[in-house]
Amino acid sequence: MGTEFLLDLRKIKGISDYQFGTDITDILFDDMKNIHIERSKNTNRIRYIYYKNNLLLTLKPKNGFFTLSLYSAKKIIENCITPRLRVVVLIDISEFIKKGRNVFCKHVVEIDDTLRPLDEVIIVNQNDELLAIGRIKIPVPCIKSFSSGIAINVRKGVHKSKI
Repeated sequence: MGTEFLLDLRKIKGISDYQFGTDITDILFDDMKNIHIERSKNTNRIRYIYYKNNLLLTLKPKNGFFTLSLYSAKKIIENCITPRLRVVVLIDISEFIKKGRNVFCKHVVEIDDTLRPLDEVIIVNQNDELLAIGRIKIPVPCIKSFSSGIAINVRKGVHKSKI
């Protein structure tokens, strides 16, 4: 491992620690030998982080934060207890969410209280089955108390792409 790679990895881990917490960073970066960093061709900045040819995270240039991939969401679900970084929705609407439809407040059963608006979130059903990944739109107390309105903007459902 070169010096530049180690510096990039340190930066990536720092962002991940801040955004998701050290426990999630440890889950995502448990095997350093298989991490691959891809840079933007235009700006030469870090853009994608891969683990064994699977997209793990994407660094958004506008805000400097990561977006989760379905692969990283699956990895977090397997190694972290519910509801950490998750929104649990009713089983009845699982198919709609898998197709990439947004999550409404009335469908939320359980949610991680530490999440804030615009945070990355994993959407699962009551059986902890991965349905989609997205971003929280409104504060958690509002999601819990509202009976209408969009709670999470779904970015990618599992039926829209392969894991």
